[in-house]
Parts: sequence; structure tokens; C-alpha cells
Amino acid sequence: MQDNALLQMRKINKIFPGVKALSEVDFTLREGEIHALMGENGAGKSTLIKVLTGVYQMDGGEITVNGEKIVIHSPQDAQKHGISTVYQEITLCPNLTVAENMFIGREHNPLVNKKAREKKADKLLEELGIPARSTQQLGSCSLAVQQMVAIARAVDSRCKVLILDEPTSSLDDKEVNMLFKLMRDLKSQGVGIIFVTHFLEQVYEVCDRITVLRNGELVGEYLIEDLPQVELVAKMIGKELDELGALTYFEEEKKESGEVFYEAASLSSSDALPFDFKIHKGEVNGFTGLLGSGRSESVRAIFGADKVTGGKVKIKGEDVKITKPLDAMKHGIGYLAEDRKRDGIIAELSVRENIILALQVMKGFFKPISRSEAEAFADEYIKVLNIKTASKDTPIGSLSGGNQQKVILARWLLTHPDYLILDEPTRGIDVGTKLEIQKLVLKLAEEGVSVTFISSEVEEMLRTCSRLIVMRDRHIVGELKGADLNQTQVMKTIAGGESENEK
Repeated sequence: MQDNALLQMRKINKIFPGVKALSEVDFTLREGEIHALMGENGAGKSTLIKVLTGVYQMDGGEITVNGEKIVIHSPQDAQKHGISTVYQEITLCPNLTVAENMFIGREHNPLVNKKAREKKADKLLEELGIPARSTQQLGSCSLAVQQMVAIARAVDSRCKVLILDEPTSSLDDKEVNMLFKLMRDLKSQGVGIIFVTHFLEQVYEVCDRITVLRNGELVGEYLIEDLPQVELVAKMIGKELDELGALTYFEEEKKESGEVFYEAASLSSSDALPFDFKIHKGEVNGFTGLLGSGRSESVRAIFGADKVTGGKVKIKGEDVKITKPLDAMKHGIGYLAEDRKRDGIIAELSVRENIILALQVMKGFFKPISRSEAEAFADEYIKVLNIKTASKDTPIGSLSGGNQQKVILARWLLTHPDYLILDEPTRGIDVGTKLEIQKLVLKLAEEGVSVTFISSEVEEMLRTCSRLIVMRDRHIVGELKGADLNQTQVMKTIAGGESENEK
């Protein structure tokens, strides 16, 4: 057993029909360390975690905790051995209080009264530095605090191994810092933390070691200081980053020379304040700003996804009325929503059925797409977008996040849109798939498709967009292009409400 090894997984194998998801994978977590588990979607990270937490039964290998070999048949077994997981989607009950969420399903003693539970909860919240009260309704807390309450629940169950699965994907910078402080506090108490994330910068800010998986196999385990970020990316995708060089900025002259495809004046919705906006044919532009700045609300108004309350819209210079998504679709607009699980995929339907969904809506359900057409469409886009799926009849819910996103992209590409809105198309997906999506955006623009691209990663937007609309507090506070299109200027505009050229 390695020094301070809290958890060891050795030669773990997991086989699904036709797929070897894990092949002889080793993983070691030490006491009091934060260990990043990295890899592309489909690399085996989720499968390894599900084996560790008893969701899946391994087909070979062994697991030891503190040197003792254990067998995990269920999540309950995992908890008994001190292994707890906090998932990206909050699995607690927002209508209950913080204390009720912390102890629900655990306090079976009727003699333990409500006040005693609340006192115990407040003590734990104070010890962990969590800014919440035991009597507060969980739903009134920020997402970050809800994540922390979930962690407090895990800590209270005396967990030795804490698995954090994409805990920061919906948090702003301040909330991420709060979460990282809690993680470091737990680390100092000897808890081993497995951190799964797609934010590379966060890995280097908070982690001690990195384990990289690729195609279900172990690439290696590294000390954080021994693996520069560019090398980490290369190991994750299995190639050098020459592809990044292929992602070049569009020339401004090329972008502005096209005709205006879509133009809105004082457009507003139930969630968006009035704003003006236009996009040229073949242009890639984007809305940027902090979480809650109004980026998503603006594009939802453009697509008619929220109730439109005012404004005028022109497409190719002609007045049009868009009050619902079907109106937008009929005018050549496609929209990939920010939350693919809530507004994108239909998990129970197959890859094929998800791909044809938008086209079927446009044709009308009294004109069904034939099975042979649907099969041909699915085959075409599975190949074009390199979607990794056992078959086109596989339920989309069983695909990795990156491949789910590709299916939703295929859905909109099948409608041959003139204008495609992509809201966080690369959130929570691996580096390799991010590059594929960025290159696809540039290719579509070269073919004359207008694209509005939104990403929380400013560098990604700078790489793909020729013009950025900067938002703060649901207002447009600046527009950047040309020489102003850099990260420093974006941050200044968000902070000060105007670009250097506008001063």
C-alpha cells in the first residue's frame, strides 16, 4: 500500500454490451489530498466513479480503503465505507429546510427533536464556514450554498472519500472560491477529495494530483507541478494541440461585408430588458458577461423561448413576428439551449429520434418523417459529427455529455438553419469535443450561416467570435470588435460598462 493511501482501486474492469468501458484502470487517493480525475467525455471517469459508489458492479479488480479490501454492491455500501458523492445536479429537496436536507433519511430516532437537529446542523454549518442557517429553506440559497449543504451532509456521515462531480459548472467566480475554501478545509481534516471538472484552470488552482483516463484506460497519475496544462490537454485528447492553430479569428472585413440577416429593435421578453441587436450573414458574434448578466435571457427572447413583450424584428430587411419557437424555426433560426438536460435532450428517446425532432416539429406531426429517412439522417450526422454511440437506437440519456451535445447540434443542423444560436454549447464537455464544436462553428460561418455563440469561457469566445456584445445587470454595456477583442478589454467592459474606445 502506498504512503497515506486512503483509497486504492486496482485493475478495475467494466464491460457493457459491445463496449469495454474500463480496462485495467488503477486509481489511488491519499489522505488529505484533492485529486483531479480528468479525461474526455467517454474516457471512463463516470464509469469509474459509479463502480466506486456501487451504481455499477465491476467485472474485475479490487478496491481497498485504508488497506482493507472492500466489496461495494450499492450506494449504501459505499456510504458505509465512508464514500460519499455530491453531483453536479443538486439532489436535495429545495422545499425543505437546510437542517431537514442534512438529516433526511438518517435521523430515525423519534426522540431526536427538531430543535436538536437544527442545533446540530448550525454547529456543522459554522464549523465548515457555510453561510446558511439550519432553518432556512434550501431553495432560497444560492447554488453554491446548496452544493455546500450537500457536502455538509456527506461530511456528517463521516465520509473519508468525497467525490465532487462537476460541482462548479453553474457557479460564478465568487461561489467557486467559497467552494474551494470548503474543499481545502476538508483536505486539512484528512478527507480525500476526488474532483471531476472540465475547468482546467480550477484543477491547477485547487488540486494536488491528477489522474488522466482516455478510452477507458489509465494514461497516468501526475503531481500537479509535473504536468503543465498544455501537456494535460495533450494527454486527455491523445494528440498535440496543433488543432488549436486551425481555429483562427475571422477577418473583420469578411464579417461586416455580409448583409444583415437578423435585426431587433427594443426587443424584450418576460425575462429580458429591451435591447437592440443585429447579426450579419456568416457572422459569429456572442453575448458575454458574468452569470446572471442577461446573456441567456437575450437569446431566448430572440428565439421566442420566453414570452416576447415588445420590440420589432426584421429578417433580411423584412418585418417578421416571432412570439414562439416555432415562428423562429420557420424563419430559419435554431437554438441550442443552455441546459441540455432540461431543454435539449429527451433522455428516453433514441439518438435517431432526438436528431429528427426539430425537423419533425417544423413539418408537423401529420407529416411524419419515414423510418428510412430518419435512419438516413441519423447515419449522416452520427458520421459528420463523430457521435460516439453503440447505435442510432441507443437512448440518448446513456451517452456522455459531449455526445449528447453533438446529437442536439445534429438536430438543428438537420433543419439547415440560416441563423444558429448556441448557448453554452461546450459547457461540461471534454477538450477534444470543444475543439470539434468550435471548428464546426467556424465552418458553418464560412458557409454563410450566422451564429451567436455564448460561453462562460472568454478565451473560447475570443477564438470563435468576431464581435462580442458585453452585458451586465441585463443591460448591454458595450460592444467589442477588432483591436478591442481581447480578454483584458472584455473584463474592463464588464467591470466598467464601456470599452476603452468608447471613453
